[in-house]
Amino acid sequence: MSNDFLNVFLNEMKTNVNGFIAIAVTEIESGLSFGNLSLDPSFDPELAAAYNLEVVKAKLNAVKALNLNQEIEDILITLSSQIHIIDISPNKKFMIYLAADSTKANLGMTRAILKKHKLELEKNLA
Repeated sequence: MSNDFLNVFLNEMKTNVNGFIAIAVTEIESGLSFGNLSLDPSFDPELAAAYNLEVVKAKLNAVKALNLNQEIEDILITLSSQIHIIDISPNKKFMIYLAADSTKANLGMTRAILKKHKLELEKNLA
């Protein structure tokens, strides 16, 4: 399987998200990283995604245990100078972890850009 679509996705996010810091695409079941990209050499998006995978698994279990009959669209973590968005694919096969500088990023626009560019990614990773 060619990773061209993945590289296109990662670069589209880097180009279009104001304040972009890093991104990673990770398989939820195994924790396998499909790909990642960071503008900050000290920020390891693969490691960050691995830790945040535990958050995703816990939230998926909580939704199931509570019989909420809801789908998780994304999980937002707000730090003092960064926003971290964890977007879960509808089939729960993979997650997208995105970090951006909160002084430059617009949360609504960032989420819209992520959703728009995720469509092609979903077709190829489903």
